Amino acid sequence: MNTQEYQTIIKKTAIYPKEIGLAYCAMGLTGEAGEVADKIKKIYRDNTEVDAPAIAKELGDVLWYITAMANELGTDLETIMEMNYNKLIKRRETNTLSGSGDNRENEVDAKWAVSSTEPVEFTRYHQDENRPLNK
Repeated sequence: MNTQEYQTIIKKTAIYPKEIGLAYCAMGLTGEAGEVADKIKKIYRDNTEVDAPAIAKELGDVLWYITAMANELGTDLETIMEMNYNKLIKRRETNTLSGSGDNRENEVDAKWAVSSTEPVEFTRYHQDENRPLNK
């Protein structure tokens, strides 16, 4: 399934008052993200193993609300993903990945900026180990 197919499916399953669609989606997203956080909290509180399928199920609900909100805004997930990717690349190039502020990559003094024309590669790490997944 691709992002466009998923957005079409979500449009068909979005049953809520359309006049408050954006607010409804924002509140639903917050609630579902809270459920994800609660499952993570309980891992630490109860000293239990990660229940990846249960967390993934909650992440699916988060994704539903993100997608419904994108639909409410009239944009597609691919555009949102590209915007976020470009923002992260710019922050990487300006050494502003850490820190806070929505526009911090634009507020960096040019003499501190790090320029790079190298392609960016992201490495996924094992959950409990400090080693890449492909090692």
